Amino acid sequence: MALPTTAHADLKICNRMSYVIEAAIGIDDKATTATRGWFRIDPARCRVVLQGALTADRVMLHARSLAVYGASPVPQNGTDPLCVAQDNFVIAAARQCRSGQTLAAFTEIRPAQTEDGVMVSYLAEDSGYDDEQAKLAAIQRLLVIAGYDAAPIDGVDGPKTQAALAAFLKRSGLKPDAVDAPDFFDTMIKAVEAPSGTGLTWCNDTKAKIMAAVGEDDGKTISSRGWYRIEPGKCLRPDLGAQPKRVFSFAEAVDDNARPILLKGKPLNWGGATLLCTRDSKFEISEQGDCSARGLNATGFAPADLSGGSRTLRFTTP
Repeated sequence: MALPTTAHADLKICNRMSYVIEAAIGIDDKATTATRGWFRIDPARCRVVLQGALTADRVMLHARSLAVYGASPVPQNGTDPLCVAQDNFVIAAARQCRSGQTLAAFTEIRPAQTEDGVMVSYLAEDSGYDDEQAKLAAIQRLLVIAGYDAAPIDGVDGPKTQAALAAFLKRSGLKPDAVDAPDFFDTMIKAVEAPSGTGLTWCNDTKAKIMAAVGEDDGKTISSRGWYRIEPGKCLRPDLGAQPKRVFSFAEAVDDNARPILLKGKPLNWGGATLLCTRDSKFEISEQGDCSARGLNATGFAPADLSGGSRTLRFTTP
């Protein structure tokens, strides 16, 4: 898995996933490990993350999806824990974190060299999308989050996807060729982050990062799902099933180390009396009985009334 030590050109990371991702790289060189990030890469796009000849002993990669997608779908199973920061960063000594830095799992990569000498490494899903399929699947995914019927998310074009896309473009005042604009994913993400006239919207009016979870009652079972990351000053819409009978919400403010923020000695959170199962990491749980006996947390959710078609929950500091 070692990277060749005499590579001749830039290193590119290419995104063939159905998510807009942010990447960070780690560089082992002469017993020193540095990290830098974040490099945003849209689906079906590549980005240079290192320029010039690569002389490092090893190069490692960590990727995360944008907060708009909720709990990160990108596997975080790398074997090298290295330090990162929340915003753009360069960390010279990345194996011992300082204040404001957290550990993330990095994976050693082995880029392939193209005919023109560029070193390329791909981010991909099990679906094995090519560039065109990855872009279409990413558009489908954001349309679904925005409340349009573009499922299934499979990278296959069809009448339902085209109808959903046309409706989005019309509502946004965009022409059909906007899909080919370099900032189209920015446009879609801004639309998803804005409060919606349908479904549930969370808005973070605090200065802290908020992690949120949603519960859905379809009339037969109650499922809980999380965590969704909501940055300060941003809104986010969790993906909901078709016309759930009841919807529940829980959210808590966390610090840079993902620990609950305390206000007057109590966690700063927004919930209620309905106990649903959660866990500390990403989860989707359909059985809500005996949470603690199954190694889960029993968390108090509050009902979110969607009888009017929509509900916006704004999280503020008391």
